[in-house]
Amino acid sequence: MRLGVLDIGSNTVHLLLVDAHPGAKPAAFASHKRPLSLVQYLDGDGNISDAGQQELIEFVLEAWEFAAKHKAEDLLAFCTSAIREATNGLEVLARVKHETTVTLQELSGSDEASMTFFAVRRWYGWGAGPILDLDIGGGSFEMAFGEDELPALATSVPLGASRLTRDWLEQDPPTARSVKELRRYIAATLKPAVRQFEALGRPNLTAGTSKTFRSLARIAGAAPSAAGPYVRRELRATDLGIWTQRISAMTVEDRLYLPGVSEARAKQLLAGALVAEAALEQFNLKKIRICPWALREGLILRRLDQLVFDGPLGPAPHVIPSVTNLSSVADGLAG
Repeated sequence: MRLGVLDIGSNTVHLLLVDAHPGAKPAAFASHKRPLSLVQYLDGDGNISDAGQQELIEFVLEAWEFAAKHKAEDLLAFCTSAIREATNGLEVLARVKHETTVTLQELSGSDEASMTFFAVRRWYGWGAGPILDLDIGGGSFEMAFGEDELPALATSVPLGASRLTRDWLEQDPPTARSVKELRRYIAATLKPAVRQFEALGRPNLTAGTSKTFRSLARIAGAAPSAAGPYVRRELRATDLGIWTQRISAMTVEDRLYLPGVSEARAKQLLAGALVAEAALEQFNLKKIRICPWALREGLILRRLDQLVFDGPLGPAPHVIPSVTNLSSVADGLAG
């Protein structure tokens, strides 16, 4: 079957189409995305502005048409922290549904962390043992730990790279004082969350699953994406510390010359590096493995598992359904 995943994140809005069936690895068929930092559209009261809502609606309509054109049979449409934490988030979701007929399912921070962990477990398998997964998004930072397919503990804190850049790093390049103050804020925000994991023991493998971790690993010498997903990629704490210091002295334009750094990500690279550095320090980690699968793949795999229990979908329609819903996935997470 051809399955679409519409991901409304804090940095980008992304539709991924995959060809998959239960028991098989999802194979990417096509992708449609654009940079859209909804965090940057928040006003002083925490509302997503009308301009931001218009951008979002325009993309959802584009994604709908793209999925229908390529005969997607099922569509999972979800949103994460940018809408979840917006003061008018519910109104935005209602407006999107009214103007596009697409229902965006709002994932909680723990749901987001759980489904990302689920993807990591499927990628590395049972032989990996206990896994700790870290994921730096645009609006939030997710952490999950466990020995099973779903984590024993999954949590989220508001330490997204785009959010922190907007709130703390206004100047280009940032001042030494602003970087120091942001370090303190990250450490203080992260500490109580990390304490929750102390009783669970040490992970056998720690994975990083976000674009931020991939970019930082590439800067530190990891293989480029062109080398394929099966190349082992790692980010060492010592290398991360060195590069965080270097990036803090760079302008946004200078960062564009670093390998693996896109124009859309250059501005928030430092904030992401500071979060990564603090996380490795507080979890007492010397290195982290870069996993190519993350939230989207977790939702796809979860949906395919449901098909095994629910039975065949019947004859494939020529267009995707008019209303999408992830409630069954979210219910599974809550259980």
